[in-house]
Amino acid sequence: MQSIRDLHRRSFEAVRPVVARVRPGDLDRPTPCAEWDLRALLAHMTGQDRGFAAAALADVSADAFAPRDPATWEAGAAVVVAAFAAADPDRPVLMPEFGDMRFPLDTVIGFHLIDTMVHGWDVAVSIGAEVDYDDDLLAAAQRIAEAVPGGDVRTAPGAPFAPILSTVDETDGWARTLALVGRDADWHVPARPLVD
Repeated sequence: MQSIRDLHRRSFEAVRPVVARVRPGDLDRPTPCAEWDLRALLAHMTGQDRGFAAAALADVSADAFAPRDPATWEAGAAVVVAAFAAADPDRPVLMPEFGDMRFPLDTVIGFHLIDTMVHGWDVAVSIGAEVDYDDDLLAAAQRIAEAVPGGDVRTAPGAPFAPILSTVDETDGWARTLALVGRDADWHVPARPLVD
């Protein structure tokens, strides 16, 4: 079985060519993340990468996860992969975004894996592209998504995931994963209204 670190690294390899396709004119495009255009989504992703990297190596505050310049996403991706590889596997990681709880490093890597894969898909559908995840990555993402708590926590301010969607094709593993984190696999950029 692939280690969670290897799966995490490969999730970035799959997302990298999608983000590389984003052009300045795309940054105002809508995304499946409610209220976020592509610029805000990429800024969030970049901040999460830097925050998770910092948290893996030392205790940090929530400020470490603040959105960053989307143009630095590539560098942030490299930093978090390197940080997870270098982190002490026996040191519980403080996660300020989860009420200052501590989690095993592999669990934290799993949190970031599902975040990377779902947001990679968000970017892809925003620009009309596809992201190509290997089957073992898809299986890992589904296992992690199935373990994410549901209920009222999903509607709290700052919740990392939207409420679970109940209508989904259960035979499509990725669609199920997306539904478990509040995404509609059939989402597409809304049509622009006709201007007279």
